[in-house]
Amino acid sequence: MSTAKAQEPELTVVMPCLNEAETVAVCVEKALRAFAEHGIAGEVVLADNGSTDGSQELARAAGARVVEVRARGYGNALRGGIEAARGRFVIMGDADDSYDFSQLEPFVAKLREGWELVMGNRFRGGVERGAMPWKNRWIGNPALSGLGRLFFRAPVGDFHCGLRGFSVDAFRRMGLRTTGMEFASEMVIKAHLKGMRITEVPIRLYPDGRSRPPHLHPWRDGWRHLRFMLLFSPRWLFLIPGLLLLLVGAVVSAALVAGPLYLGGVGFDIHTLLVAAFLCVLGYQLVVFAVFSRVYAVLEGFHPHQRVLDRMMRFARLESGLLVGALLVLGGALVLGFAVWGWRDVGFGSLDPRNTMRQLIPAVTLMTLGVQTVFASFFLSLLGLPRVGLGVDVADGGGHR
Repeated sequence: MSTAKAQEPELTVVMPCLNEAETVAVCVEKALRAFAEHGIAGEVVLADNGSTDGSQELARAAGARVVEVRARGYGNALRGGIEAARGRFVIMGDADDSYDFSQLEPFVAKLREGWELVMGNRFRGGVERGAMPWKNRWIGNPALSGLGRLFFRAPVGDFHCGLRGFSVDAFRRMGLRTTGMEFASEMVIKAHLKGMRITEVPIRLYPDGRSRPPHLHPWRDGWRHLRFMLLFSPRWLFLIPGLLLLLVGAVVSAALVAGPLYLGGVGFDIHTLLVAAFLCVLGYQLVVFAVFSRVYAVLEGFHPHQRVLDRMMRFARLESGLLVGALLVLGGALVLGFAVWGWRDVGFGSLDPRNTMRQLIPAVTLMTLGVQTVFASFFLSLLGLPRVGLGVDVADGGGHR
């Protein structure tokens, strides 16, 4: 093996840093000790995010290479450090001494086996007393990790563990974009959506060694993680609530169109029918938003192409959407016409709303859904679907820019 080849690190440990003078040297020394004990060709990169307490000098003295990252934010710091990595594998972890960098060998072993993302799991390895606030341990982390598994079916028990390893090639394919704490969620979600091999190793979490409060803000950062997961999952944000509202509205409307309904002495009449019609419109709008969001996510590379979406787009062309919308508007207009005809029969005088509203409400609802369908079809066409190979061809009438 050539000398140049021998000097190339296999592993880069990246530590984001913002004023970690009390602990950074200890973390660097532990990582270097792990390299020596396990025969790992490695380096430590400190991604400094604007420290003013001398963290940079302490890290250099301990044996780390310091990379200055001007753009503020946890995600920005990590991205800058990872881009500067020389190893083909990266293990990232906070420089607050809450993670034991002397225990890197299990991560390296999994990465060598071909796993593309190796997550630490603090709940399997153990959390020392005082290492994690109770609301994070028993509410925040379990809830957010559970939602992550529910929304994305990712095989990860601890979504937000800061100690994790991955190959540089996998990181590049993830295409991460977030700049703050939600960077951790984005990495897991995108790795899973792109079909990468993910596994976990148990780790132990220790109380951080700093005398000052941590940078983490539980409620704000928890909301940022939840917001990101919702925005990245149109199915749970839009589609499932929309389908439920649409189903409830349609069932209740069908039950009340013929006449009042009495359940246990409680009467449901045209006022309930109006609310049910509103649920239909709202639910349909959410379903349309789900389609918009999914298509946009595919176009921008947030989500991989899906066969179901490809097949849908072969049939959901502009012209077919216009036809469906026109049929809905026509159906509503016909029902409205019957209502006007009944008004004519009484000389355009006073009407009993309990009868006429059973025609007017469905008529207006159908027309509203039809108009929404027409404009939704135009909007999908404007998204430029033919340019990204979603099974649509401009020459074949798939859409117009």
